Amino acid sequence: MNYKTIKLKVDGDGVAYLTLARPQVHNAMSIELVRELRAALRAIADNARARAVVVTGEGQSFCAGGDLNWMKSIMSQSRAQRTAESSELADFLYEFDHLPKAVIGRINGPATGGGFGLTCACDIAIGSTTARFALTEAKLGLLPANIAPYVVRRLGLARSRRLGLGAKFVDAVEAERLGLLDRVEAPENLDRAVEEELGWILGCPPSSVAATKRLFHYVAGREPRDCMIYTADRLADAWETDDAKEGIAAFLEKRAPAWKVKRG
Repeated sequence: MNYKTIKLKVDGDGVAYLTLARPQVHNAMSIELVRELRAALRAIADNARARAVVVTGEGQSFCAGGDLNWMKSIMSQSRAQRTAESSELADFLYEFDHLPKAVIGRINGPATGGGFGLTCACDIAIGSTTARFALTEAKLGLLPANIAPYVVRRLGLARSRRLGLGAKFVDAVEAERLGLLDRVEAPENLDRAVEEELGWILGCPPSSVAATKRLFHYVAGREPRDCMIYTADRLADAWETDDAKEGIAAFLEKRAPAWKVKRG
């Protein structure tokens, strides 16, 4: 597919690099970008070679949220049209969150509004010291509706309220303290940090990564006793896989398992 607003490439180790490519507007989200992102996610999910995803922004920003020209056009639409386009954004965020691959956010610069929400939906978020974050919707008379489930899950209710009710900006250091970022690096060290995280992920079989993501989605918010049958069944399933047999054999034989990739 020929993308106009994003870039997608998969390297020889199965790492997919997904780049928001609208630097002239700080990678703000348009409906075209959302649709292309959804198409890219389908391509990644269907690609058996793809084992991990690195998402970033082109230029100095990660993502400035919704494109204001898109927002302006939405205001002239019917309610049904507005709801339909909003639902496309919600569907994208859900698909991004449930992608059966490990997703690393390479947060190379400011992330506001939808970019804040996209950061929250990453499995691992690594931010540059140049990054700044804000839920800016309230300042525009709007609300962070579609991203709210991911923001509250990542930050908790109290911290989400603090940032969402006043559209307060925080720098990368505070974002790490709040739990929005997993680590903060100088711009020149950002790629090295991403490679370190990829090294850990590529030491695990894709089947376990996908199954672990599904497991965590299921148990989140449920009482431990309510999960017992499900978790026991999933572990029994895992024991029956070829990957489990290979992983245990490699450990006992003190060798690298067949799936492990050494980067660099």
